[in-house]
Amino acid sequence: MSASSLKGRERDLATPLPTTRRVARWLRSDTLIAILVLTPSIIAVAVFIYAFIFWTIYSSLVLWNDVNPDYTWVGLRNFVRLLQTDRFLIDLHNILIYTVLFLVECIVVGFLLAVFLDQRIKGEAIFRTIFLLPFAVSAIVTGVAWRWLMNPDSGIDLLFRSVGLGFLHSNWFTDPNFGIAAVTIASSWQMSGYVMALYLAALRGIPGELREAAAIDGAGVIALYRYVIIPLLTPVTYTVVVIVGGIALRAFDIISSMTSSGPAFADDTPAFFMFQTTFQSNHFSQGAAIAVVMLILAAILTIPYLINISREVEG
Repeated sequence: MSASSLKGRERDLATPLPTTRRVARWLRSDTLIAILVLTPSIIAVAVFIYAFIFWTIYSSLVLWNDVNPDYTWVGLRNFVRLLQTDRFLIDLHNILIYTVLFLVECIVVGFLLAVFLDQRIKGEAIFRTIFLLPFAVSAIVTGVAWRWLMNPDSGIDLLFRSVGLGFLHSNWFTDPNFGIAAVTIASSWQMSGYVMALYLAALRGIPGELREAAAIDGAGVIALYRYVIIPLLTPVTYTVVVIVGGIALRAFDIISSMTSSGPAFADDTPAFFMFQTTFQSNHFSQGAAIAVVMLILAAILTIPYLINISREVEG
């Protein structure tokens, strides 16, 4: 190619494209395709999540506590009344216990199951399916099944008596002092498989060289997990805390199917209280106030996680 032709080609490349050609090229670009694909989801999220969040907050600040809407502004009166309600204070105590126990059980059981599968055992696929199966079961079915299992006349207690372990009898979720803890057993049974999958994926992502280097340095199994593996799993544990903690804070279906708030609200939760207040008593503003408190609790759990992720992306 001659020097003159090269210069002519450079001039063509340097010449701006006509507006119509630029538009046509943009219409064929991946950017437009991405916008067209994402726009319906963005609109749906904006309407059905954020718009309803703002509507719930507004509803909690008005006097809509009857079937007929009443938008008289009352400010924080619904929240003050809520904090003076004994049932709601019991609910906050219950949900704190429920969340802590639920998290501990899921993390411990899920991690141990993941370590077990990480040993490359025979029939790993079968065990993995068995461990994950409860996660595929709805919370309503889980609650009904565990309500039967914890029935003194037909469940675990009957098994204990039949093998001579009747001294292990428990009132389970009907015990005012143990009820909410008993519910966490059913909840953790359902979610431990999911946590196991997260930990197993993280364990399989740890380079074998790190394990070999630790073994060469004389680290035993306990030291390996304590000083190498568990610290590397910290991001996964943080993710589990946020996801499982969020599920715990809005516990409703397993409570409604298993205990229906229990004796003296021993197993009650804010979500169940909100459901009864809003849809059974028609106190919509009071129910919205409960929902806003639940939203604040969830934000306390998730906002630090989102801030940490944003810092990692920027870094």
